[in-house]
This record gives sequence, C-alpha cells and structure tokens, in this order.
Amino acid sequence: MTAGQTIEKEFIQAFKKSETQYRRAVEAIAGGVTHDVRFMKPFPLYIENATGSRKWDADGHELIDYVMGHGSLLFGHGHGEIIDAVNQQMTRGTHYGAGHELEIEWGERIKQIVPSVDRVEFTSSGTEATMMAMRLARAFTGRDKILKFAGHFHGWHDYAMAGEQAPFNRVIPGIPKAVLDTVVVAPVNDIDFVEQQIATGEIAAVILEPSGASWASIPFPDGFLKQLREITTKHDTVLIFDEVITGFRWAPGGKQESEGVTPDMTTMAKIVAGGLPGGAVGGRSDIMELLAFKDEPNWNAEKKVSHPGTYNANPLSAVAGATCLQMAANPRVQKHADDMAARLRSGFNKVLVDENVPGFVWGESSVFHIVLGESCQNQNGGDIHIPEGVSHVRLKTGSDAKYDNALYQGMLLNGIDLFHGGGLVSSVHTEQEIDETIEAFKKTVARMREEGIFS
Repeated sequence: MTAGQTIEKEFIQAFKKSETQYRRAVEAIAGGVTHDVRFMKPFPLYIENATGSRKWDADGHELIDYVMGHGSLLFGHGHGEIIDAVNQQMTRGTHYGAGHELEIEWGERIKQIVPSVDRVEFTSSGTEATMMAMRLARAFTGRDKILKFAGHFHGWHDYAMAGEQAPFNRVIPGIPKAVLDTVVVAPVNDIDFVEQQIATGEIAAVILEPSGASWASIPFPDGFLKQLREITTKHDTVLIFDEVITGFRWAPGGKQESEGVTPDMTTMAKIVAGGLPGGAVGGRSDIMELLAFKDEPNWNAEKKVSHPGTYNANPLSAVAGATCLQMAANPRVQKHADDMAARLRSGFNKVLVDENVPGFVWGESSVFHIVLGESCQNQNGGDIHIPEGVSHVRLKTGSDAKYDNALYQGMLLNGIDLFHGGGLVSSVHTEQEIDETIEAFKKTVARMREEGIFS
C-alpha cells in the first residue's frame, strides 16, 4: 500500500486485467455482466481458475472464495469425485434426447434424503423450478393466486419478482399488472396476514425461503414454519419450500429436515446439480401426478401440466448431481461447514467490537451476512442468528454502498472474495482459512476507519 492511497485506488491498480476485461464485456454483453449481483463499482472481478476453497483472478491473485458458485458448491471447486464422474460421462454423451439411467439415480437420491419428496421432476434452473411448482399448485387447487413474502427471492420469472426488492412495493419493469395481481405479497414474517389471506379461499399456494428472506438475511422467528404448516393444512393450501439455497446445506434433507416441518412441494437447484446447471421440483404424489401421462378411462388429458425443457436432467448435470448428493447425505459434511461459518461470524463480530466499528455479522447454518455502519442491539462480539433492533429493509439490502464497496475491495486486496454482502462456506474451508479471513477483515475494517469511511 502506497502512503495516502485509498482502498479504491489500490484496488484499481491491483486488478487491472479485470478492468480491461470489463471494458471488453460492456461492448459485447448487455450491462457488461451475466448476473446482476456480479456488478460491482468500478468494475467486477474476473476469474481464471479455481480449486477447493480458492480461486485465482485474471491478475493472478489467490483468493479464499466465499461466493462458492452462488452457493452451489458445497464441496468447493472441482471436487475430485464430481469432476471424475462428469469427465467420464463427457465421453459417453452430453445430450441423448432420451431417458437415461442417471436421471433415475438422481431422482432416487433426492427422494431418499428430502422428506417432502414422493416424486421429482427436473428443470434447468431454480427459476424454472419455482415457476413449475407454482403452476402445479394452481392446477392442483383450481385457484389462481400465489402468496409469497416480502424480500424472498424465488428466481426472476414474472410471478417471482413481486415484493422481492426493497422497497417491497416497487414498480417492476416489464411485468404486466395482470400477472402481479395474481401474487399476494405478505409483509415480512406476518403470520396473521397470511392466515387472513388463505382464509379467503383464493390462495393456491404459499411459497417461501424456509430460512427467511435471502438465505436467512431476514430470519423467521422461532416456530414460524410450524405455524405456517398448520395454517396451510387447515385451509388445504399448498405449502412450497424454496430450498434452492437451503437444500442439502442446512441438513442433508434441507431446512425441512433441520426444522422438522414437511412442505407439500420443494424446489431445488444449486447443490442439487453438483455445481452444474440444473434444478428440480419434488413433492406429494397426488400433486406431482399432474405431470404424468395416464391411460385411464376417466382421465381428462387436459388436466396434465405440460413440462418440456431441452436440458432437463441432461446426463452431465445428472451425474454431477447424483454424485454430489451421495456425499451430501452424510450430515458430517454440513456440520463442518456450519462450524466454520459460526467461527467466522463470531470472529468478524469480535473484530467489530474490538475495533469499535458499528456493524454486525449474522446468519445460520453455513452462511453469513454483513452490515457495516449500523449496529444491532444484541452485538456482543459473538455469533448472531437473529439481529435485534434492525429494520427489515436494512437486513435485506445490507450495508450502504460506501461501506459495501470499500469492504469488498479491501477484502479482495487481502485475498478474500465475499459475496453479496456476506458469503457461503463450503465443506472444504479449513480453520486456518477462516482465521486468515478474520485477519483480513480486521485489516480491512481498520483501514476503512483510518480513511474516515465510518465518519
């Protein structure tokens, strides 16, 4: 670091090749990035290769990774068993245009470890999975409306975007009002509102992230999921757990296993496909049979829910997913990742208290979120699961940009890649790497304070 040089100036100098690649990208790719959350000022990071818990950027910096493929890499980058399985399958074919044994094995493994799954169907992404689950719920109940919670993310299709971003009543470009009128957005964690809406008899399904909005950014209070299960059962309303992130991470069987609450349907992606593109919908037999072809005298073919998809259960995703889930069935995998995340959250909070810097770090399972510039009432330098005295909007949006950008850039300069104001820990992160990350956080926060960023 040159005397008097800011974090941002040093970042620009140190990551020149990423800046060059971004300048190329804006001429070829709309917006310059291929996923909105990868956009960063003054430019995003470009990666050359990765293995285990680490990756190397275009300038050759070695980074401990907490993006972990947007949460899809429970076993880190390039796990040997998954890579070997995919490489072997590559020589046998990438797309048969027909059924194959691997898709059956993949489905069987999901059914074995996810409590709610009697039958499963595959998609190519989590967005497609939630769209399919909503369609099945409407077809099954004969009702049109879906209820979701403010702040919860269920992909980017038209029915999923209502109320996702703060402020939760914002206008959403490109989505017809007629579509939005079929989606009821419940205020954050408001169980009374949910019961009132379900009692009208118009709600086909309730869909939610069972961790709380944005993978535990806005956690649910204790007992919330059990209450919701009771209410939806009472009114014959389909309950959908969106376990795209929590699935196989909170426990082998997802949040529904760790919480002991079984939904009617579950949507899955990320870990379910072993880090390759892929998703799935699973649930009760009587709902999932709407996808089936039947040859029965009284069967009305018009009841069948259509489900095409060129890349559904392609052999590469199927073999990666089946291999990954075989390993993820061992609860020691999740236990290690959870322990490492708890160590990191506690270490970060201790740094903030010791450095007398406003902020807090929270989360559960193997995830963590960071807010700087504001403190919660229960910040005591230890692990925090539910921050007290902080607005739901702050928990959803994270730190103000001036803190977020400086933290992200400063951590990169210290060899750490965070994700979206926090991150996800894998089963291959070590205690030493967690401690290195805590030390990098200490250096970055101290430098931010010295630069007057917290003034």
